[in-house]
Amino acid sequence: MVAQWPGVDPEWSRTADVRSTSATDAPGTVRRWHLLDNGAQLSRLGLTPAGTLLCVHGNPTWSYLWRTLLAAGSDPAHPWRVVAVDQLDMGYSERTGMFRRLADRINDLGDLTDALGIDGPVVTVGHDWGGVISLGWAVAHPQHVTGVVLTNTAVHQPSGSGIPPALRLALHPAVHRWGTTTSDAFLRVTHSLASPPLPADVRKAYMAPYRGAYRRSGVGNFVADIPVDASHPSFPALSRVAEGVRGLNVPALMLWGPRDPIFSDRYLKDLVRRLPHAEVHRFEGAGHLVAEDRNIAAPVFQWLAVHGGDGKGDRLPAEAALTSGQGVPGAAEPAPAEFRPLWDLLCQQARGPAGEDTAVAEMSPDGSISRSLSWQQLDRNILDLAAGLREAGVRCGSRVSLMVPPGVDLTVALYACLRVGAVVVVADAGLGTRGLSRAVNGATPDFIIGIDKALAAASVLGWPGRRISVRDIPAARRRILGAETSLDALARQGAVVKDRSMPALEPAAPAAILFTSGSTGPAKGVLYTHRQLAAMRDTVAETFGIRSGSRLVAGFAPFALLGPALGAVSVTPAMDVTAPRTLTAGALADAAAAINANVVFASPAALRNVLATRAGVSGAGHEALDGVELLLSAGAPVPEPLLAEVQRLLPRASLHTPYGMTEALPVTDISLEQIQAADGDAAAGIVAGAGNGVCVGNPVHGARVAVMPLAANGTANGSQPVTDAGVTGEILVSAAHVKEAYDRLWLIQQESASLPGWHRTGDVGHFDAAGRLWVEGRLAHVVTVPNAVVTPVGAEQAIERLDGVRLAAITGVGPAGTQAVVAVVETEPPARKAGPAAPQLAGRVRSAALEAGVHVSAVLTVPEQPTDIRHNAKIDRTRLSRWASRVLARGRPGKP
Repeated sequence: MVAQWPGVDPEWSRTADVRSTSATDAPGTVRRWHLLDNGAQLSRLGLTPAGTLLCVHGNPTWSYLWRTLLAAGSDPAHPWRVVAVDQLDMGYSERTGMFRRLADRINDLGDLTDALGIDGPVVTVGHDWGGVISLGWAVAHPQHVTGVVLTNTAVHQPSGSGIPPALRLALHPAVHRWGTTTSDAFLRVTHSLASPPLPADVRKAYMAPYRGAYRRSGVGNFVADIPVDASHPSFPALSRVAEGVRGLNVPALMLWGPRDPIFSDRYLKDLVRRLPHAEVHRFEGAGHLVAEDRNIAAPVFQWLAVHGGDGKGDRLPAEAALTSGQGVPGAAEPAPAEFRPLWDLLCQQARGPAGEDTAVAEMSPDGSISRSLSWQQLDRNILDLAAGLREAGVRCGSRVSLMVPPGVDLTVALYACLRVGAVVVVADAGLGTRGLSRAVNGATPDFIIGIDKALAAASVLGWPGRRISVRDIPAARRRILGAETSLDALARQGAVVKDRSMPALEPAAPAAILFTSGSTGPAKGVLYTHRQLAAMRDTVAETFGIRSGSRLVAGFAPFALLGPALGAVSVTPAMDVTAPRTLTAGALADAAAAINANVVFASPAALRNVLATRAGVSGAGHEALDGVELLLSAGAPVPEPLLAEVQRLLPRASLHTPYGMTEALPVTDISLEQIQAADGDAAAGIVAGAGNGVCVGNPVHGARVAVMPLAANGTANGSQPVTDAGVTGEILVSAAHVKEAYDRLWLIQQESASLPGWHRTGDVGHFDAAGRLWVEGRLAHVVTVPNAVVTPVGAEQAIERLDGVRLAAITGVGPAGTQAVVAVVETEPPARKAGPAAPQLAGRVRSAALEAGVHVSAVLTVPEQPTDIRHNAKIDRTRLSRWASRVLARGRPGKP
């Protein structure tokens, strides 16, 4: 029988006869349990386990669900006893013929652990209703528990929402018995939730214990025991567990599959509220059977290693400071600085002599200011709205998703939320419906503040959170959109609130979750504290000399919100800030003229379009642009020829291209003159390490940068960061303004902070002998050819210098270690269709790449490179690699 269970060592399978103390059973009743237990195997091998993982399955699975944990626990490198039980009436345990309710099952598990002599240290692991039962056992045995692991489960039905439709259907009298017991439909439907689909032999193993209606009685009873409301017999037991969980003072890990029609993210949110110290990782694309969809054994044992589930460590996870620098050469030891909240300079401006001057403004397409606020008005509007938000129930720690275009409304809403202590959630609308849904569902906001279009999407797509419109809207439309109130109404309410005091601000408290552009995979939520946001403001101010009274044009969404924090007048040009390439030269000139701007923020894609439309700039527009003293362009590399063209449009401006990312902005800085000097050094070969990449200059104020050298296989798994010239490696940064963590992405956070004191950027590069950093691409895009590692950017730059080539991307096809290098180019004019390049172009591309030291095996052309939405510049090389593999295998080219 065991031989038919793929992945299970026959030595693990055993039975145990256990005397039942359940009120359901007659006194003295003995029940036979089946379990998978590697304890005897560890003893035979002479291995001492660090503790016991007590694994409890849900409905309709069995202990087979935990086979990867059993295998990992049997590894001599980290031995743990893993006891995976088959609950009574389930799996291969005894069919009792009794209806066992939740309280019985928690008691049953206690009977089993008593019989097995399991007395700690114990880490419980649960899935589905096994999660509730495992937590019930943990609450009843606090003296033994040193940690809890949960996967897609729930302990409470959130108020105002019914049970999931799939469970409502399974409970319907016309369906319940047939669907769960008479037939095997409930099992098959559950197994179908796996993504990717379960292999046939695994699916067969899951079905094996449930052949025949009698053996499926427990499946039906489990469903019938779901407490749908307070009148259900098991509701008191569930409530005891739900409240008892709050007292579990032990490390917790939640591994979640968000594509779950049963236990959605709203249940995860409830669990996080009950266990606020828990580490959480959401596996995008995974669903209800997360233990099948993803390898959960690796993160579980990684977590055990971090938190000492053997009971020797702290009862709660210790806070780890990214900038501690302990034991890591080169890590920053930032000097303690006086904390000033993000809005400090805004308030100073409102109370000072500039109080009646313009603070924020928006431009209309006709070149006039459509809306503006003075510093005093901005401060008053923020406080009014903050008071109104508090009246509406926004509290410290509440998550508020802001779906408002950059401008006056977003500025007021963002700073009002921060003043209340709420956590603002910001994701680009340009992520698209699917990407934005992933972001919003992952962040599980308590409130959504949005324009009508955003609220309509929230209504149709079922995004979580109470909805607030920007403007007052008619009652009928408000009902359709599900909006409870508006910013306008809240501001009016707040204006008459007597107690306008704001909560005391904790600098280490979460302040914002900013989503990445999605150019390197699904957009990730990046968590910042108030201290880190303030440090970002201070870094920008010190590095670029932006002071109170500066006047800036914010053509790049992330910087549109920094202006008031810097004490600078800021104007949003007439453009779609979620699509940077919509900024025209005329709109830029109009915005600059409106406030006599001396600073401009714009993305590389925006600059391209500005140059393409510069013929439409009037004489007055040129005069306004002549007043610009500083231009910052961030988000993607900016070619020197492009900057040189921009310099002619902004003749008095110092052009800077800071390097950074959502997780740390900025990291380094370089001016046009410095770029030209670096390129000259590279061409002349007079500075060691100069060349092969984009020079991004030197670290900004308060930051330290190093690299972790690349190994021959293209990884950067060393432990000694270096700054030696010419050594290519993963770029590391340490600074006070580096993010706190990735939100609900514990595994990714562990990887990014695996070197104490450093953030691993995922970019690769090297230093030259002058201490300048050169970026060579992404670690994930490194090509591993036989006996060498190829980074993409150097060859791409060489190819892009060819006439007729607009953008180039280097990618690899084939198995790691034996990959072939493929160049994908976007030409000017664009190719009519994607596919192999013409022989003449292919030859020119190969020659250019060879001069950069890269041998290109194939050259392909595309009408347009697949780029990210935020910057319209970062090429998705992973996507190109998959496409190139199809093309070279003589598949239909299609669209990359």
